[in-house]
Amino acid sequence: MSNATPAFCALYRWRLHAGSEPAFVEAWSRVTQLLRAERGSLGSRLHRGPDDIWYSYTQWPSAAAKAEGLARPSVDPEAWQRMRDCIAESLPELVLEPVADFLAPLP
Repeated sequence: MSNATPAFCALYRWRLHAGSEPAFVEAWSRVTQLLRAERGSLGSRLHRGPDDIWYSYTQWPSAAAKAEGLARPSVDPEAWQRMRDCIAESLPELVLEPVADFLAPLP
């Protein structure tokens, strides 16, 4: 296992309103980039599953770092609201325990 494995990982899942996908990707990207640049997030990846559920895998240095980063005022309230407007259903967050990490960074 890599020593660089973050202590906190979570999976978020959503069903989106039909036709809202481009707006969601744009708003999600904005929020994610700001959380990484300004709040200490280690980044996130967004996926669309064959089940039409959208998945976001996020990493933080710790659960405390995530809580602290998200407790402060929103990095971009308008982008957060655009994301919320696109979501038809939010499924519960899944906190994941890193066990082994061999994922190469995206180019």
